[in-house]
Amino acid sequence: MKKYHVCGLGNALVDTEIEVTEKNLNELNIEKGLMTLVDEERQHFLQASLSDHLVMSKRACGGSAANTVISLSQFGGKSFLSCKVANDDNGQFYMQDLLDNGVDHNAHAQISEGITGKCLVMITDDADRTMNTFLGISSELSSADIDAEAISNSEYLYIEGYLVTGESSLHAIHEACDIARQAGTKIALSLSDPGIVEHFHDSLKSIVGNGVDLLFCNEQEALSWCQTDDLDQALEHLQDSAAQFAVTLGSNGSVVFDGNDYLRAAAQPVTAIDTNGAGDMFAGAYLYGLTHGYSCLSAAVFANRAASAVVGQYGPRLHSAEYDGLKEGLN
Repeated sequence: MKKYHVCGLGNALVDTEIEVTEKNLNELNIEKGLMTLVDEERQHFLQASLSDHLVMSKRACGGSAANTVISLSQFGGKSFLSCKVANDDNGQFYMQDLLDNGVDHNAHAQISEGITGKCLVMITDDADRTMNTFLGISSELSSADIDAEAISNSEYLYIEGYLVTGESSLHAIHEACDIARQAGTKIALSLSDPGIVEHFHDSLKSIVGNGVDLLFCNEQEALSWCQTDDLDQALEHLQDSAAQFAVTLGSNGSVVFDGNDYLRAAAQPVTAIDTNGAGDMFAGAYLYGLTHGYSCLSAAVFANRAASAVVGQYGPRLHSAEYDGLKEGLN
């Protein structure tokens, strides 16, 4: 039996979430609904321009893979995160917040001078999230930050697609995958963002190769990845990329492929306030279900409920009691 259910690999970002209007985004020339990489000067400008807006959530350690392994940990799973932060206040906060959420991390994640990555998450009144991200020292994530023992001692290696934007982090992904395959650790990949799929398709393809064990994406990412505007065609083509996959469909729930059949799980009725972290929560809950003996369909129903819970409030996390309540439904 392996020590961890999931070992994550991702960007370490301290999140700040604010409420904005579409007019704000247009005036500041921000592309709505996507993740855009910016330099520190641009991020400071945006924060100053939006300084009178309501901050909806406290400072929290973020990044897609972090959100996923934290949710799995909060449900009762055992998780690990390989990442990179600087030896600054945000870096110290990030490492402690991981531990406080039950997530182990690579011992040498905090060894360099620099600036810990930051993400400005902007929420519009349609609950859509737009992210402008300064990666900081996270852009230097490399093979040196990979914990081979943690990967080997995990049931799944979970990789966030955002990492393909950097040469060193892409190399780290390939090394992590080699370690996983040698150790019999399954590889799960999230496509992460439509912009990532569009602009870094070849890099993602190099990771997928002949197929990963599990692929996560939303409908827009699936269509872009498979270069079609027909969901049924996309689902068929996804079988070339993964032995199993899960596609989230927003208010239409999700469809998963268990290796043999397509299984549809209905969405839970909810009034969405903030979709930030919905896909990360889905992945964390789904992986919790799979690693605790539940079928793909049961895991998908559970993951839909968890994602619905998180979009009904601000921020990518739930209160501790909510995790327990959702897990009772799974049992």
